[in-house]
Amino acid sequence: MNVLFMNSARAWGGNEKWVRLAATALSREHRVFLAYRHDIVGNRVPVPKIRLPYRHEADLETIIKLKTFVEKNHIEVLIPSKRKDYTLAGIVSRACGCINVLRLGIVRDLKNSFFQTFIFNKLADGVIVNAEPIREKLLESGFREPERIKVIHNGLDRDEIIKLAGKQAIELPFRFTVSAMGKLTRRKGFDMLLRGFARFMRNSAVDNAGLVIIGEGVLKESLQKLAESLHIDNYVIFTGFLDNPYPFLRAGDVFAMTSQNEGISNALLEAALLNNAIISTASGGGITTVIQEGKNGFLLEYGDEQQLADVLLRLYTQPALLEKTAGEISKTVTEMFSIPEMTRQITDFCTDLQKTKYRL
Repeated sequence: MNVLFMNSARAWGGNEKWVRLAATALSREHRVFLAYRHDIVGNRVPVPKIRLPYRHEADLETIIKLKTFVEKNHIEVLIPSKRKDYTLAGIVSRACGCINVLRLGIVRDLKNSFFQTFIFNKLADGVIVNAEPIREKLLESGFREPERIKVIHNGLDRDEIIKLAGKQAIELPFRFTVSAMGKLTRRKGFDMLLRGFARFMRNSAVDNAGLVIIGEGVLKESLQKLAESLHIDNYVIFTGFLDNPYPFLRAGDVFAMTSQNEGISNALLEAALLNNAIISTASGGGITTVIQEGKNGFLLEYGDEQQLADVLLRLYTQPALLEKTAGEISKTVTEMFSIPEMTRQITDFCTDLQKTKYRL
């Protein structure tokens, strides 16, 4: 099977990690390519590739170059992974006769967008999601054919993550370290994390705990100012983007994901593999299918800063609870998120769609 992944991102994040992982895994058995926009993506995905301008959803230059590439390489399956890519892939797939399989990693409501409904129902032959709640929301909001949505859990390269984590020894200046990772955008809820961490520090008079935030984004400066206003700036480290964040994750005790809206975060799964206790907002995605409250992690309501502070205090004062829940979530993630199983399911789903040949 000849597969072309598409990713127009200008920054590296969980979606881009999934593209690298899926493309690399599939390339062991199939011919796999990448159509990218920025070197931060292109340089990290080790398959043959083409760089495209990706100016907008109807960019003629991108469409022509993409169509030429698809025809030259006999591409059978397009897998776009960003909203802009969905339309471009839909147009080219219809012109070339290949199938268009969208990859969606967060909950998306189609009800208020005729354009999005058209893309999903008319320009897509199938949709890959990483959690059942994402599938349910698509069906609830107007996606018409449930058999064309496939829940496929992200795979994780456990051995590679552990290897990378061991490449650098990180010594953090805190006895108890909370880490978080992602693009510094509003959706990721880092402001909630800072406020909840500040409450934990203030209410318990803790002075040997710290927070490490890994990532770049438009809100970095405002988040740094928020940390200063909360008087916790001496306890917060902003690392910026790290090509290898795993030594920091391994050095941490707790990983916190406080997103407004999330699927199943790759960063959270990676931190779990590296024996962090996990705190996450339920966030409308699939994390509730992974975390069992109090057994292998802790779930919060988005915006509940006091609840976050309370959970942090429990883990700080009860090392045995921290160790137990960290061990349990590591086991859960190892069992649920397998690269061979992800590869098999993507291959089978695309093969079935090729046979069915859904069209306009």
